[in-house]
Amino acid sequence: MKKPTPNPPETDPASPYESLDSKKLHEAAERALDHYLNPAAQIMASNHEPEPMFLANPKCNTESLLVNASESLGSATTMLSNLAALLENSHRKTLLGITQVVMLGELAVNQALDKVELKE
Repeated sequence: MKKPTPNPPETDPASPYESLDSKKLHEAAERALDHYLNPAAQIMASNHEPEPMFLANPKCNTESLLVNASESLGSATTMLSNLAALLENSHRKTLLGITQVVMLGELAVNQALDKVELKE
């Protein structure tokens, strides 16, 4: 006994770019894949402009930036230490721990500053 062959399933012959909705869906899928599989490409392709108020001057040399970072971290250490002196024991210990982390950052920046070679 012969069995009749079933009809193949009906498929949509439209390309993913035929309609606006499918194009948007495809672009969203590409962005999602890039986000998880290639995050560097997403950052480089981003047209997001950083807030100019908080940008370091790109013309500043590395030594100037490191000096500024070192001074900022030193000031933060002093402010945290002064605030810790005003607090009770448990909060003081927390703030002194944060102070120590900032001091370690300052030491790292100072060590990097020691290794900077000036370009003439």
